[in-house]
Amino acid sequence: MSLVYPFDEGATARAVIAENGTLTSWNEGARRLLGWTEEEVLGRPARDLVADAAPQVRDDRWYGSLALRHRDGRTVAVWLLAHHQWRPGAGSAHWLVVAPLERPAPRPPGDPLEVSLLAQTPCALAVYDEHLRLHSVNDAMARTLGLPHEEIRGLRPSEVGGKPQSEELEKSALEVLSTGLPRELQTHMPSGGRKQAHAWHARITPVVDGAGQVRGVCMATHDFTDNYLARERLQLVNEASVRVGTTLDVTRTAQELADVCVPALADFVRVDLLDADEQSGDPPARVTVPVGLRRIAHRSVNPGTPEAVVQPGEFDSYPAGSPQADSLVAGRTTVVSAADGRLAAWLARSRARRERIQEYGIHSTMSVPIQARGTTLGVAVFTRFRRPDPFTPDDVLLAEEVTARAAVCIDNARRFSRERETALALQRSLLPRRLPRTAAVTAASRYLPAARAGVGGDWFDVIPLSGMRVAMVVGDVVGHGVQASATMGRLRTAVRTLADIDLAPDELLTHLDDLVVRLAEENGDGGRPGELGATCVYAVYDPVSRRCTLARAGHPAPLMLPPGATPHEVEVPAGPALGLGGLPFESTELYLPEGTLLAFYTDGLIEARERDAETGRGMLGEALARHTASLEETCDRILAALLPADGIADDVALLVAGTRGLPSDRVATWDIPADPALVSPIRKQVVEQLATWRLDEASFTAELVVSELVTNAIRYGARPIRLRLIHDTATLICEVSDTSHTAPHLRRAKTWDEGGRGLLLVAQLTQRWGSRHTAEGKTIWAELGLFEEPGTV
Repeated sequence: MSLVYPFDEGATARAVIAENGTLTSWNEGARRLLGWTEEEVLGRPARDLVADAAPQVRDDRWYGSLALRHRDGRTVAVWLLAHHQWRPGAGSAHWLVVAPLERPAPRPPGDPLEVSLLAQTPCALAVYDEHLRLHSVNDAMARTLGLPHEEIRGLRPSEVGGKPQSEELEKSALEVLSTGLPRELQTHMPSGGRKQAHAWHARITPVVDGAGQVRGVCMATHDFTDNYLARERLQLVNEASVRVGTTLDVTRTAQELADVCVPALADFVRVDLLDADEQSGDPPARVTVPVGLRRIAHRSVNPGTPEAVVQPGEFDSYPAGSPQADSLVAGRTTVVSAADGRLAAWLARSRARRERIQEYGIHSTMSVPIQARGTTLGVAVFTRFRRPDPFTPDDVLLAEEVTARAAVCIDNARRFSRERETALALQRSLLPRRLPRTAAVTAASRYLPAARAGVGGDWFDVIPLSGMRVAMVVGDVVGHGVQASATMGRLRTAVRTLADIDLAPDELLTHLDDLVVRLAEENGDGGRPGELGATCVYAVYDPVSRRCTLARAGHPAPLMLPPGATPHEVEVPAGPALGLGGLPFESTELYLPEGTLLAFYTDGLIEARERDAETGRGMLGEALARHTASLEETCDRILAALLPADGIADDVALLVAGTRGLPSDRVATWDIPADPALVSPIRKQVVEQLATWRLDEASFTAELVVSELVTNAIRYGARPIRLRLIHDTATLICEVSDTSHTAPHLRRAKTWDEGGRGLLLVAQLTQRWGSRHTAEGKTIWAELGLFEEPGTV
């Protein structure tokens, strides 16, 4: 709606004086009052127009009579009202000076403007005429304005108040004057020359004559500051409960506390915490001066927080007499002001703080201890400099309420961080620091803990087996934290132990399933199936036959990338998750050409809030297809393609392996007749084969080992018997297989015994030896190091 202003700009003398004292605005009313034209006075010092000594102004408003110089040379006594105005974004301040030129004429008896005024009502009332010139005020409004009501008659609302909010009141009054419809509004502004702002509820109604013609407006105001502040405090508490503690991160929680309190409660808030003890991980049980605090977060109404002497992350010491130390030692909130002198001794020691207080006009400081669950964590310090009012008892209660809520969140975050660090350290100590180098595969791995849920129970391993074979395993324990990491460590140890006795993948998972059921019973879960859950995939690869046997227990199937082909999922029966008990596992065997890539992973890699597992598996295949020569780069490419930049919801384990094949000329096999007399020709053939491989230095030891293993197989085993030599770059492996399932064992031979020393001799001459069961019987194997001096007897 277009508003028509009925104002006579010449009815009030108005001038604007810049901060440097020069006149920047001069209206027609000012010309009528003093005779000077706009061109004659703009840019000149306002002091030139004052006949007497200029008044000393210390507040944002001044009024009084002043002798001014008229253009014709005479002196004119004028009552003036001056407002110091500053508008956000304007970049400068100025003084608005007004003086009414004419007083409204007295109204006849019964005039609506006279009748509407209730002088004795406690409600502040003001009546404005049809030109929005102040006609009269009652006693309550006079006290509210703090101005002589006879002198301000004839001024408009914006001229009486002199604040931006006064212009809003005037605009609303003009709408009432134009439409004849009442309006209500609320505003927050100082009044009566006081610096502290109050909350006001204004109701503006039209004043009409007997004919229904609008003759002016009546403005009734009510100070509801107490209700307003109570509502603001309740809103701050509610906002703090929502905005503080959104994560389990100490720094972010502290920053949220500072953010929510500026500017609602203070102009500058900082959060300082006590450093934790290195051994216990908790803050000190007793606070003594000087108090050492570390700045965690701060926030100011000024961009960049220029008031701060200490920056986040920095450590500072606070002596007795400082607000921080006094509050922490006393265990209660302290409020001090620059005027009461309590900070003098402390500020005398800190020039930087003294200069900041003087520069920004800091006048009030409140320190609130951050305490939770009987532990003092630090202190929150609230400071005011832009807001003129000091902290009140209600402000103290509000700060304590908000800080107490934040303290619980900070303590939760601190405990979570400590547990997470412990779990992460435990898990990293249980995971392999580096993958073993084997002739069967090259491998690379990654582990990433969850950003929010914490460390989980994901693990991976590469386990060298006999006969140059290698086992690869990836598992996932349900849950997070130290318990999940500890369970993961027990399962990983069990897998290595079961792998060392060369169990087939399906048998190994069966034993692992039994272990998880027993762990659930130990944890007091009553042995209920699935109470302690885990998943696992286990694979054994043989570089000699280039065949891989896999089995899985509720775990995602690995992806395979054959040379020159596209990635696809390995078809392995899913199997039940570990811990259900009594259900069978099935294995799959497949041929892997040399250079085949296998990607084992946990579900945290492919699952995310914004996609399903199938989509994630497709993205994994695409990233795997871009493999070049480096498995490390492939792992990094996979993580970059699948994981979000803002942190993962579940921990991730990834194991990528590239298969190798052993050339057929590195393997020699003999069928052994069951005749001890024919062992000698076998030894000769072994020596000849070693000569072909240029392993003459190892021939003596290998001949002895072959002789002992073959003789034992003929004597104690069952036909058919087979000898196999496998030559790797650094290892020579001797294997003797037969169809007997009886495992050999070392025994201590007596001094005069003629036998019983064969396996002892083998153990002394080789790096390691052992036996494994096969579908046909068993295999006894021994490994000789080619670049290390073999043991001697």
